[in-house]
Amino acid sequence: MDFKEELNNLIKKEICQDILNKIEIPKEKKFGDYSLPCFFLSKIYKKNPHQIAAELRQKITLNKYFSKIEAVGPYINFYINEKVLAKQTLNQILKEKENFGNRKEKKKIIIEFPSPNTNKPLHLGHLRNIFLGESISRILEKNGNKIIKANLNNDRGIHICQAMLAYQKYGRNKNPNKKSDHFVGDFYVLYNKKLKENFDLENQSQEMLKLWEKGDKKTKNLWKKINGWAIKGFEETYRNIGVNFDKVYNEHEFYFKGKDIILEGYNKGLFKKKEDGTLFIDMGHELGEKVLLRKDQTSLYITQDLYLSEQKFKDYKFDKSIIVSGSEQLYHFKVLFSLLELIKAKSAGKNYHLSYGMVYLPEGRMKSREGKILDADNILKEMTDTSQKELEKRYKNLGKKEKAKRAKQIGFGALVFHILKFDPQRDINFNPEESLSFEGDTGPYIQYANARINSIFKKIKNKKFKVYEDEFNEDEFELIKILGSYPNVVREAAENYKPSLIANYLLLLVKKFNDNYRKYSILKSKTKLKESRLSLALATHYILKDGLRLLFIGTPEEM
Repeated sequence: MDFKEELNNLIKKEICQDILNKIEIPKEKKFGDYSLPCFFLSKIYKKNPHQIAAELRQKITLNKYFSKIEAVGPYINFYINEKVLAKQTLNQILKEKENFGNRKEKKKIIIEFPSPNTNKPLHLGHLRNIFLGESISRILEKNGNKIIKANLNNDRGIHICQAMLAYQKYGRNKNPNKKSDHFVGDFYVLYNKKLKENFDLENQSQEMLKLWEKGDKKTKNLWKKINGWAIKGFEETYRNIGVNFDKVYNEHEFYFKGKDIILEGYNKGLFKKKEDGTLFIDMGHELGEKVLLRKDQTSLYITQDLYLSEQKFKDYKFDKSIIVSGSEQLYHFKVLFSLLELIKAKSAGKNYHLSYGMVYLPEGRMKSREGKILDADNILKEMTDTSQKELEKRYKNLGKKEKAKRAKQIGFGALVFHILKFDPQRDINFNPEESLSFEGDTGPYIQYANARINSIFKKIKNKKFKVYEDEFNEDEFELIKILGSYPNVVREAAENYKPSLIANYLLLLVKKFNDNYRKYSILKSKTKLKESRLSLALATHYILKDGLRLLFIGTPEEM
């Protein structure tokens, strides 16, 4: 049960407005389980917040869910009825299992990720993008929304031509001798290496782009070969990760269509033309001048993104479009969304840029053009291999197939959790050894707690338990409060597009469960207490399993 939602309904009866986002959780237990600061009501009632708190407290009727409500200064503090909490929360979780916390928002949301360039393999930054996109998709879906997962292949442009040019000059028409996207990436690195020796390569790649846009047959055939290899490699990585898409857009299919939107805007007087033929817009002090169409009439990313935004709306009539992309693209999407408003596009006002920070290697930022990059395939393999070595130490008699399965779940889970536990906008340093630890703020730490609960229930035949709320102690009531807050965490994670809220909630839950597990015996307890503690352990298992699922992390039965 969502007690925060119940509290919102209780207060809304008196002040006739939703205060869900105003409710706080006090840092000190003596101030209750929830608190409502009344400062925001001063503007409405033209009174001192202390007076408002005292008067509002008198109007609120105490119900069975709260044992005490008191006004303290400008705050109203609410104390949950722990026995009602225990009975209702545990019975609801045991009934609904992994569906506990589901909501019914019923919006149609399209999420675009990871949108790679087809000139290099996916790298650790792309993995952060994929993990964010997949996790947010699952979180929003749990909140009752219809989700469309879309990918965009950025399969044309100057960077693609640079890899093409290097292959044309130095590839000797060879076929890939390694995973195909890595083969393509080698030529992108080679181009940048050769560019230092021959600056004319830049002009040659620009000429190749012009030939491509004119439809030159030889250039297009080369592009099909290089592009096909890159996408084939991406798809192999997606399958290995376990991510799929409902729709795939390809930049080459629509890049030219965006020009019509710009020309129409120019004819309407929305955009201006320079003497050399460049079309642009002056977007004021904050965003400055933005070129929309080059003087040679070749398009820019902003040109095609205008079209893509409208095409996505035409395809799905979405309520919201979320684009997962790095924080270096903040300016681009601010301009894009402003332009959509200016031209009165159908998708205007419905877009959101879910930005994320950089991922750093021990020696600094990843640089794909220099080859200094931690590519996705290698890091995934490294995590699995390291996990497998640890399993071989712990379980010498474990079968080869089962060991490989667990190693992948643990290694992948460690990587995902290490990335998703941080706020998306934060830059992070990736530390493989730290992320694989069975102790601390890691994925394996949470997976291990769930496996520990599984081991308890392997000893139990009857999985149906009655909750005796009078049997719980204060520590167990605290654990139940954490379990009961799960629906609210799921809602807040969806509203803020932050899987980190789920990740840190799971850490809090596991730490409290482990503390209790060390202090209090489950299987050696007397009948009623044993049954109540088993119900609490099973409820914890359901929440851990669902929370990890929302983070795109599996749950090994044993570790």
